[in-house]
This record gives sequence, C-alpha cells and structure tokens, in this order.
Amino acid sequence: MRKKMWIFHHADSSKCVFSVWSQWCWCYAALVCLLFTFVRTDEACPSSCVCARDSGTVTCRDGEDTDVPGDIPEWTSTLILRGRNVSTLQRGAFMINGTELEMTTLSLSYNGIQTIEPYAFLGLPRLHLLDLSHNQLESISARAFHGLVELRSLYLNHSISPAATTQLSIALSTQSLRYLHRLELAGNALKSIPLLRLDLYNLHALVLINNSIESIGRENVTSLYQQRRLRVYLSLNPFRCTCELEAFYYWLKNSSQCPDAGRILCNEPETKRGVPVEKLRGEDVDCMNENLEAVSYVFLGIVLALIGVVFLMVLYLNRGGIKRWLNNIREACRDQMEVYHYRYEQDSDPRLANVAV
Repeated sequence: MRKKMWIFHHADSSKCVFSVWSQWCWCYAALVCLLFTFVRTDEACPSSCVCARDSGTVTCRDGEDTDVPGDIPEWTSTLILRGRNVSTLQRGAFMINGTELEMTTLSLSYNGIQTIEPYAFLGLPRLHLLDLSHNQLESISARAFHGLVELRSLYLNHSISPAATTQLSIALSTQSLRYLHRLELAGNALKSIPLLRLDLYNLHALVLINNSIESIGRENVTSLYQQRRLRVYLSLNPFRCTCELEAFYYWLKNSSQCPDAGRILCNEPETKRGVPVEKLRGEDVDCMNENLEAVSYVFLGIVLALIGVVFLMVLYLNRGGIKRWLNNIREACRDQMEVYHYRYEQDSDPRLANVAV
C-alpha cells in the first residue's frame, strides 16, 4: 500500500515539475518574441530600402511593390518613395500597428498614384512637407488630407488629371490645412485657381505656373488684394488680354504679389500675342471704352431704324398724292414716247421723205 502511494506521489511530482518547466519555456519564448519585435520595429530597415538612422531618412526607390512599406521604422523623420507602383494610398497607409509616426517629410513623387482614399495620411500629425508631384491623380477624397494639422508645404506639380480638378478643390478646403504656407500646382492644365477661399489658409506662396489659366476674375483678384503676404506665380499661362482681364491687369500693375509678373504674356488676341500683360495700355483692357463703343453702334442702329420707320410712315400717309404723281409721270412718259414714235415713223417712210423735199 505504501509502495503504491509513493508511486502516485512520484507521478504527481513529475507532473508538477513538467508544468513549471513548461511555464518557464513559454515565458522565455514570449520574452524572445518581444525583444525581436522591438528590434524589428525600431532598428530594421524595410526590404528594398536604404536607411540612414543618423539623419532619420528612409529611401525606397524603383521597386515592384504596390503598397507602402508596412515596416517603416519609428525613428523615421523623412520617407522617400520613388519609382514604385503604388496606385492607391489607402486609409492609414503610414500607420504602424495603430502607432503614429514622428515623420516630418514625406516624398511620394513618380509612383503612379491614381487614388487617395479618405484619411490616407492618418497617423502623421507632425508632417510638415508632402510631395505628391508627377503622379496621375484621378480620384481624390474630400478627406484625403485630413489630419495633416501641421502641414506647411504641399507639392502637387504635374499630378492632377482634369477629372480630379473639382475633387482637388474640395479636398484642399479642409480645416486641417489651415497652416499651409506653400502650395505648388504647376503643370496641371488648371483653368482657374482651385482654392475656394484664400482666407482659409496661411499661404505665403501659391505656384500656378504652366497651367491653362486664361483669366482671373474680379472675385479672385479681390481675395489676392486681401492676402498681402501671399506671393502668386503665374507665368506660362495663356492669358486672354481682353476686357475681362481688367481687374487682374490693374492688380498686376499696382501690386508686388506676383514675382514673375514680367513673364506673364498675352496669348490672345493675335495682335497682342507675346506682349507682357503689365506692358499693356489701360485702354487695351478698358471695359468702359469697349462698352461705350458697343453702345454707340447700338445707338446708331436704333437711329437708322427710326429714320427708316419715319420714311415709311411718310410714304404711307402720302400714298394718294404719290400715286397721282406716279400716274402723271407715267402719262408724261407715254406722251413723250408717242412723239418719239411718230417722228420715227416719219423718218423711216421714204414717201414722206420725198414730199418733204
């Protein structure tokens, strides 16, 4: 009986030792995994990228990946993605396991990006510079730039398709961009300033070079007058130097807000092509003169029409006398023609001619 009890006791002890050993193994394995995860997140560099820990820069170029790297180190302050195939920026594309990054510069040029989904830049509250130049943006969510509360510079040169122009205006109107200092939109075939209200921002520079802007309306000119600190770059646009350009012309002449004013040239009409807008004469864009000329032509037409109506009325009121006058003229012409006819007959009859001799 005692022997059996010892056997049972021995079995229980073995089971207890095994249980303790198993718990220690699990704890050790969890610690190793934790250390590996910490090293991977904080130290490792994403595949196909080059990392410079001292400067906080991660550069990823010319890869076949279609997504943003998911293992961006937390110490990254500058991330450069270039020459990739990232067609869509999805929601929270730059968040790592729900953790916000301290990134201040993000360059995404030449990646073939076509779509920016809502909250794509969520998790980048410290971002100061965002470069999306040289992409093919066709769809931009109204909340694409939501959360970029400290963004100072936004570059969208050569990136906006005509279909996304209206979407861009709505996306840029977010309150998250109220501290934006510099906005570059060169080379996008824009026909007007895509900002709904200039006073929503703290803009110091607005670059609209090489677009399709033909005229800037009076409302936009008024907004530009109010934003004294703003500098606008507008060269290489096909301006129509007509009466519609009057307000912009006087703003350009009297303001120093356009540093490239000397390179803003007329494209139409043909007689003014290549002429700097600021070199035009006031009468070239004077709406009053054009309106007066149009009014004078209209007035002349009205006067001529009235004269015609009066003349017709006189004819109508004197239709009886005119009819008698016409009859008299007809009778006189008939008598004269009979005289001519009689003389002709006498001259043509030889017998009458002999009698006359």
